[in-house]
Amino acid sequence: MHTYINIIHELDMLERNHLTIIQEVDRLGTLSDAAKYLHLTQSALSHTIKKLETRLGTKIWQKDGRRLQLTQAGKHLLFLANRLLPQFEHAEELLKQYAEGQRGILRIGMECHPCYQWLLTVVSPFLQAWPHVDLDIKQKFQFGGIGALFEHEIDMLITPDPIIKSSLSFTPVFDYELVLVVSKDHPLASKKYVTPEQVSNEVLLTYPVEKERLDIFNQFLLPDNYLPRKHKLIENTEIILQMVADGRGVSALPQWLVNDYAKRLSIKSVKLGKRGISKQIFIGNRKTDNEIDYIKNFIRIAKNLLPSINT
Repeated sequence: MHTYINIIHELDMLERNHLTIIQEVDRLGTLSDAAKYLHLTQSALSHTIKKLETRLGTKIWQKDGRRLQLTQAGKHLLFLANRLLPQFEHAEELLKQYAEGQRGILRIGMECHPCYQWLLTVVSPFLQAWPHVDLDIKQKFQFGGIGALFEHEIDMLITPDPIIKSSLSFTPVFDYELVLVVSKDHPLASKKYVTPEQVSNEVLLTYPVEKERLDIFNQFLLPDNYLPRKHKLIENTEIILQMVADGRGVSALPQWLVNDYAKRLSIKSVKLGKRGISKQIFIGNRKTDNEIDYIKNFIRIAKNLLPSINT
């Protein structure tokens, strides 16, 4: 509560151009470069910030040779700028779209690397149903997936790991099983299930995600104090599965994705432990957006496509 009040107090003294100047000076390093980028004179920019420093009663930056270094107060304002300026830009983009007769833009964040293929099946009918709504798919967030929702960096989050918050809605879309993927010639291919000890002897191929967020680690290996013999990070699903098919390693992926690729690659899935690992994919959005018609329709389309991706 105090943080919110402090921000409101700061905004009484701050203007958007102050935040923009601070952000660009930090990015470019010098007043002259920032002034050139912002189409201002260097003296005008300097005068604007000096006036702000007088009002705030503290220095915002100090010289370090030719470059400028932000003070503690300046760093706080930079943090504020990084949070607020994207929201200004988003609001302006929405208003521009409304003025042009469009319905808006739906920015979707992805915390599920294998879900891109499924997402394509949802995107096509959605775009046909909503010709005036643009889509933007984001994978990397300045504040993390949940933070990106809070900060209006995205409007929707596709994730297997929702964090329940009072201001967010998470709709379960489909269930799936996480399985170990091996080549058909791999010794583990004949097993009904694998143990953490058996996987610890393997080269594990995963997406470039923190270990703490990978289910193969936090739900399978680490609880029994095991790690893979070697861990390789690969961004592309097809490369991961081609390497698995060639015997270069094993991976943990959704069963429905393995079913699709097994039609053209020499791979097989094996259960992770006797009970397996069951997961769900959720679509999250801000509760204040629950009644936006195209958001409701996107979720409806996604849920209706459930049978086609689990076959």
